[in-house]
Amino acid sequence: MQINVTFRHIEPSDPLKDYAEEKLSRIKKYLKEPIEVHVVLKVEKFRHRAEASIDANGTRLNATEETEDMYSALDLLADNLEAQAKKNKEKSSRKKGSNPGKNLVSTEGSPRQTSEDQEETQIIRTEQVFAKPMDVDEAAMQLNLSNGEFMVFTNRRSNRVNVLYKRKDGHLGLIETMS
Repeated sequence: MQINVTFRHIEPSDPLKDYAEEKLSRIKKYLKEPIEVHVVLKVEKFRHRAEASIDANGTRLNATEETEDMYSALDLLADNLEAQAKKNKEKSSRKKGSNPGKNLVSTEGSPRQTSEDQEETQIIRTEQVFAKPMDVDEAAMQLNLSNGEFMVFTNRRSNRVNVLYKRKDGHLGLIETMS
């Protein structure tokens, strides 16, 4: 891991440089070699600003923190970059992890290969909605007034759950459930 520290409008100081190197070296465990870190420490009036960019085997991380103390700016900067590196590592490990859809079988019965780097689809958020009873016209009006992309409602005529959604062409689509 190669760390370059640049000082702007501040006297170069070995303790500050060592502190920056120590704080940023903890990110090494989340990244692949070769790792280049460029740190710029600068002072503008009372603001102490720490900026860093990390290039690790094609992965680029950037962060900037500003406080009234350079050491606290470096602490925040290291925390920010560490969080980015963790997130990046988790994302790449999900891509390389087990892929249950690796060899799918189509309806014709011939095996279909999928890309090795294909990310597995995961449910990241679950939301429960109340399917309010209303007519399709009322649901369309409600959807047009909202910022949402779809509306779940109970159709008053059929007494079944329906989904009204905005199409890319600007029109609305309706999904009617069957039992």
